[in-house]
Amino acid sequence: MSERKITVPFSTLLLIVGAVLLLFLLWQLRSLLVVLMIAIVIASTLAPVIKIAESFRIPRWLAVIGVYLSLVSLFTGVVLLIGPTVVDQIQRLIRKLPLYLEILGVLVQSWVVRLGMTEPQVLEQLNRLFDVQALTAWAFRSSQELLIRSYGITRGVIGGILSLILAFMLSGYMLSGSNKLIQGFVSLFPAPWDERLLAQVQPMSERMGSYIQGRIVVSGILGIVITIGLRLLGISELALGLGVIAAVTNLIPFFGPVLGAIPALIVAVAQGGWTFLSVFLLFVIIQNLETYVLDPLLVGSSVKVNPLYQLLAVLGGAQVLGILGAVIVPPWVAGTAVLLDNLYIKMKAAPVVPSGTGITSPVAVHNSQNNQT
Repeated sequence: MSERKITVPFSTLLLIVGAVLLLFLLWQLRSLLVVLMIAIVIASTLAPVIKIAESFRIPRWLAVIGVYLSLVSLFTGVVLLIGPTVVDQIQRLIRKLPLYLEILGVLVQSWVVRLGMTEPQVLEQLNRLFDVQALTAWAFRSSQELLIRSYGITRGVIGGILSLILAFMLSGYMLSGSNKLIQGFVSLFPAPWDERLLAQVQPMSERMGSYIQGRIVVSGILGIVITIGLRLLGISELALGLGVIAAVTNLIPFFGPVLGAIPALIVAVAQGGWTFLSVFLLFVIIQNLETYVLDPLLVGSSVKVNPLYQLLAVLGGAQVLGILGAVIVPPWVAGTAVLLDNLYIKMKAAPVVPSGTGITSPVAVHNSQNNQT
């Protein structure tokens, strides 16, 4: 029985080696890739504002400078206005957290005794479950792991801050010279893929930008509503800090609203049963408002991605990049869905028309429509 020899062409071998070297290079530049991902998301979010400014015949470079200076001024003003109060309330919340957890444990034990569950084993399990030191250590350990994943890729807190500043500056450069950058990038691809990719830049940017715009608007609305609601329910001492926590965590889809509600519910337990019930109902109403009104109106209509894929994007982004990944990976999934839909799914579903029949191919019509947009 003769042995068959497997031969690999030299060109294929070079291609494999080149791919391995490219993957190794990308891994070494992973921190820069994350910065570029953030910069593209920021640029996509601000692109509609730049376009509005251009409609007033303002030069693009001047519009970019004006928008970025306005954002910096707005952020600085907000920080100066509510920053000290938010920091003070969050510090107060951290100091009182062990007391709140201890009160929660006592209340749960009293409820269990009223239900007749007085077995020593049950009470021992409850003591372990509401062990203040263990819960505090677990919360700090989990938060630390997520933060390490978020800024660990940028080598420290200072590196993370510098990376965000760099991403902000890169996004401004992308917006000011976007046409030349895009033309130069797509020119690397052979025809007709260069024109096809060029036609997808605008819908991808709109999809990614709409996602972040929607999440920011929804989070801002919910933060204001939660702050006002907590003040009305008697938790005015920590209302602003808890509202800011809820607004920031709400940027994370699916899990963010739950994470934002936990601190407020723990504080409400110490205020009494009616306060806890009122705060719980407040968050239930807000959650339903977000799920059935705000998200479909401001986020869902623009993302057009199956919720399962959005959930996987959040979990995968958090696993790799921590909190930062849970925020920036979903818009990239939404943008990639545009490429997959326009360059593969629609073309695959379109019937193939033989040449010479005088009938225009649906694929050609689709590419022509994309080039016009």
